[in-house]
Amino acid sequence: MLTKKDIDIFKEELLNMKTRIESSIKKSNNDITLMSQQDPNDEGDYSVILNDSSIENKIIEKQVKELKEIETALGKISDGKYGICEMCEDEINIERLKVKPFARFCISCREINEKKSR
Repeated sequence: MLTKKDIDIFKEELLNMKTRIESSIKKSNNDITLMSQQDPNDEGDYSVILNDSSIENKIIEKQVKELKEIETALGKISDGKYGICEMCEDEINIERLKVKPFARFCISCREINEKKSR
């Protein structure tokens, strides 16, 4: 069972992750803006700008998804439901939370959920 100290440590880690991701998203958006302001000299330059923008957008999408998961985990801390599997409602192993502090499922349920998603 997670102690108050454990939860405080996870909350701090989640808040740090949130800050890093928000900063990264902001930087990526700025990079995309700068790329869109460039004046390509030829089709090669245009292709590079388009490809780089596409990559930045994919990175942002992934980070936004992770940010939402972090915010959900922070909400669970506030609600007193942090560290509880969303499927079976058992506790999520602390070692799993150390690897992925915003985990929504225990290992067993994660595997079931991934099989259903395929």
